[in-house]
Amino acid sequence: MTRGGAPKDRSDGSERKCIVTGEVQPKGGLIRFVVGPDNRIVPDILGKLPGRGIWVGADRDALDQAARKKLFARAARQPVEVPEGLTALIEAALARHVTDLIALARKSGDAVAGFEKVKDWLDKEQASVLLQASDGSGRGKSKLSTPYGGRFIGWLTADELGRAFGRQTTVHAALAAGGLAKRVVDEAQRLKGLRAEVSGQRSA
Repeated sequence: MTRGGAPKDRSDGSERKCIVTGEVQPKGGLIRFVVGPDNRIVPDILGKLPGRGIWVGADRDALDQAARKKLFARAARQPVEVPEGLTALIEAALARHVTDLIALARKSGDAVAGFEKVKDWLDKEQASVLLQASDGSGRGKSKLSTPYGGRFIGWLTADELGRAFGRQTTVHAALAAGGLAKRVVDEAQRLKGLRAEVSGQRSA
């Protein structure tokens, strides 16, 4: 067991094999699943559920294949039930997880929203991550640039970013260095692989 009581296979820096591609890669790029008591496949977005993990790359095609080709049953070595629309369910859960993390960063003073506030943080080199809504105005978004040496997240919608900041919609946001920034970037990267179309890509 690791600190916090997480299963041992969640230890930092370890790798797991995707049941679809057979590739071994860091767990940060994979989605963990477990078989529930009712033999139903359950996505373990937070990595806290007990049981033997089944791992699939955080990629829409890989997840669709795992469900369609009955690869979960093969990996579990038993009949299992796969929820209908599994990939969409995981995408929604990951998006909510990312926005929850951004909301926590906001509450701790490590995130701001709104064009002027984001521009001010960028000008003062206070921002390490620039977030812009995928469905925001391209003209408006082009007026802000990714921080030097920083990261860009452009595949959350204005509604999703808005929820993180307690608003109806948000197009521009920024995260300060440290705090939850790395976790937001890592989890947003998993979400990126599930988005059917990712617009406004600059630096992943």
